[in-house]
Amino acid sequence: MYKKNKNHQIAFTDFNQPLGMQMNPKNRWVIKATTIPWDKIEDKYAGLFPSDTGNVAKPLRMALGSLLIQQQLHFSDEELVEEIRENPYFQYFVGLPGYVDDIPFVPSLLVEFRKRLNDDVMIEINEMILEYNLPECYADDDDNNDSGNDSGGSNDDSSSDDDTEEEYYDTSKNSGTLIIDATCAPQNIKYPQDINLLNEAREKLEKLIKKICKEQNWYVPRTYRKQARKDYLAIAKCRKCPAKKLRAAIRKQLNYVNRDLGYIEWFLMQDDVEITRKEAEMLSTIMKLYEQQLYMYENNTHSVPDRIVSISQPYIRPIVRGKAKSPTEFGAKLDLSIDEYGMARLEKLSFDAYNESDILITALENYRKRTRHYPERALADQLYRNRKNISYCKERGIRLSGRALGRPLTDPEADKKTEYKDNVDRIEVERKFSLAKRKFGLGLIRTKLEDTTKSSIMVAIIAMNVDRLTRLLVRWFFWIMFGNTLQVAC
Repeated sequence: MYKKNKNHQIAFTDFNQPLGMQMNPKNRWVIKATTIPWDKIEDKYAGLFPSDTGNVAKPLRMALGSLLIQQQLHFSDEELVEEIRENPYFQYFVGLPGYVDDIPFVPSLLVEFRKRLNDDVMIEINEMILEYNLPECYADDDDNNDSGNDSGGSNDDSSSDDDTEEEYYDTSKNSGTLIIDATCAPQNIKYPQDINLLNEAREKLEKLIKKICKEQNWYVPRTYRKQARKDYLAIAKCRKCPAKKLRAAIRKQLNYVNRDLGYIEWFLMQDDVEITRKEAEMLSTIMKLYEQQLYMYENNTHSVPDRIVSISQPYIRPIVRGKAKSPTEFGAKLDLSIDEYGMARLEKLSFDAYNESDILITALENYRKRTRHYPERALADQLYRNRKNISYCKERGIRLSGRALGRPLTDPEADKKTEYKDNVDRIEVERKFSLAKRKFGLGLIRTKLEDTTKSSIMVAIIAMNVDRLTRLLVRWFFWIMFGNTLQVAC
C-alpha cells in the first residue's frame, strides 16, 4: 500500500528547524534536492503498489534519497540510518518535514528500497531527472505530429509516411555528440579458485547433512570432514603449489563433494524430508558447480560456459577485460553513453559477457528517440568500428570516430586533426568510469542479490548525474550573483 504526499515537494523554507539551528540554503544537499522532480517520480513510484491494503510504504523521496546518500558517501545500511538521524541536511533531503532525533526507518528496509526501485525503474527515473533539468535536449512529442492530423484519406497517410521516412534520413538535422564505452562493475567476492570453491561447497553440504539428520533423528553418515579439511589446508597454506599437487587436491575435493551429494540425494528421496527454498537453491548451485569442476578436471581446461565463481552469488560471471591491473573481473558488464551535456545513461547491463559493439546502434536509436535527430558524431573505440556499425552510421550521416577499415589512407595528415579531437573528447567517458568507481561506489559492489546489484549500479549513475547537475547549478548561481560585478571590475 502506498499513499501519495498531498503536500507535494517540501520547500527549504518549510523545513522545521529547532530553535537556534541555522541551516545554510546553499548546502549541497539542499541544492541536490532542487535538481530532482520528486512529485513526478512519485507518480511513477506509486504505480508499484497496486493494492490499497496493508502497511503504508515509505515515501519515494525517503527511498530514493537514502540510496543516493548511501551511494555517494559509502555508508553501510546501519551507518546510513544513524547518519540521517544525526544530520538535518540529510533529513531534509529524504523529505522529512523537520529535524527529529529519531531513525526514519530500520536498516533492513533499504533492501526493499533496492528491490522496488529496480534497474528498469531507475532508468526511467534517470531520464526524468535529466529531462527536468535539461529540457532543451529533449524533443517535444508534438513537434512531428502536426502533419497528418487533418488528413482523412489514405493518400494523405501515405504522403505523411513518406515525409517521416525522409526525415528519418535527413542528415542536415544531425547535431550533438554521443560517447559510448563498456566497463565492468566488480563484485565484492573472494577471488574464485577451484580448490576454494569446492571446499566451500563441501562445508555447506556437510552442514545440510547434519541438519537433516538432526531433524530426523538419524545417525550422521561418514563424510570424512576432518580428512577433507586436512587435505584442503595442505594446499591452501602453500605459497607456491605445483600443478600436479593442485590437480590431485581438486580430485580429492571432487570425491568428497560427490559423496555428500549422494547422501543428500538419498535423503530427499524419503517422504518426510524437506528442505527450505534457500537450501534448495544452494543445493542446485552446488550441483551445477560440481558438474563444471568435474568437466574442467576431466578435460584439463579452465573454461566452461556460465562458470560459477561464487556459491552465494551464482549469477556473477567472469568478464575478461584484458586490463593491466586485472585482466579478468567478476561482476556486471555495462555500456555507458555520455551526451554532449556530460550526462550518463545506461545502455545495457548484463552479468554475462557480450560484444559491446552490438550496443552502438541501440544507443544511437535511443538518442534519436530523445532528441528526434541523430548525433553528428559518435565517439567510440576501435572495437565498435565493424562493418555493420560503419554502414549504419554512414547511411544516417553520423561520423563514427576512429580509423577506417582496410589499408591506410595515402594522405595520413588529412584527418589527423579530426582524429585527435575525437580521441580527446572520447576521454570523457573514461573520466566518468573513473568518477563512478572512485566516488560513487561502482568500483566495488557490495549488495548480495542480483536485482539489488543492478539497482545499486543505476543508483551510482543517477548520483553521478545529480552531482554534476548540482555543480552546474552552483556555477550558474555564482555567475548570476558575481558575473556582472566581475564584468564591471574588468
